[in-house]
Amino acid sequence: MSQLIREPNLDHVDDVYQQLLQMHEGLDEAQSLKVCARLILALSNHIGSSAVVIEAITMARGGAAPQAAA
Repeated sequence: MSQLIREPNLDHVDDVYQQLLQMHEGLDEAQSLKVCARLILALSNHIGSSAVVIEAITMARGGAAPQAAA
């Protein structure tokens, strides 16, 4: 079974970061959320392991509790 790689493992990380920022330019909040969702789904499909994707979701969430509805 694959596990999430937690050490830096991305080449040209600064270029990727800039592309991530530029991905949101000119978009409103709803559009930004949609483009993020599409990117997440594309990368999840590329990873191909639901266990690894779920591990990444858990790590990204960082134990943060959901906010109560106002």
